Amino acid sequence: MAKPEKVTAVAEITEQFRSSTATVVTEYRGLSVGKMTELRRSLGASATYSVAKNTLVKRAAAEAGVEGLDELFVGPTAITFIEGEPVDAAKTLKQFAKDNKALIIKGGYMDGKALSVAEVERIADLDSREVLLAKLAGAFKAKTAQAAGLFNAPASQVARLAAALQEKLAAGAPAPAEADAPADAE
Repeated sequence: MAKPEKVTAVAEITEQFRSSTATVVTEYRGLSVGKMTELRRSLGASATYSVAKNTLVKRAAAEAGVEGLDELFVGPTAITFIEGEPVDAAKTLKQFAKDNKALIIKGGYMDGKALSVAEVERIADLDSREVLLAKLAGAFKAKTAQAAGLFNAPASQVARLAAALQEKLAAGAPAPAEADAPADAE
């Protein structure tokens, strides 16, 4: 018979799997409590860094329909449940692992697919959502300005041509129609 504490823990972890947009599995062997607290703070409110028994996590993952992570739940394992933008949390984990060699990224899960370490690092190398939106807005603005210039080009050419013709007439040169007219008066 399962203990009520374990049943509750599995239910909580299952809910975390279901509500998160992505998860990253790490090994924390050798990290002090202070470093773990620092990591939790650096992840912010959009991610939760949880340590639980591997057997409970495996059971919760199975109940949540998360497949392909069982081989990652070996040794001291912690899971980052990401509820917001996965890029920001992945960047934080990658940077923390770079600064603290005791933290090892094992893999992850996103969009119904298990992720390798390389895939998690590629996600971390992406620009954040805000940066991508700013780049997109800049590209739209540049294309709009380019289109406006193209639409204005014929009108400005006509205006320059009319101004040049007016200057020519003011200088005393015959108008183009007068220069091409046949000499009937002679």
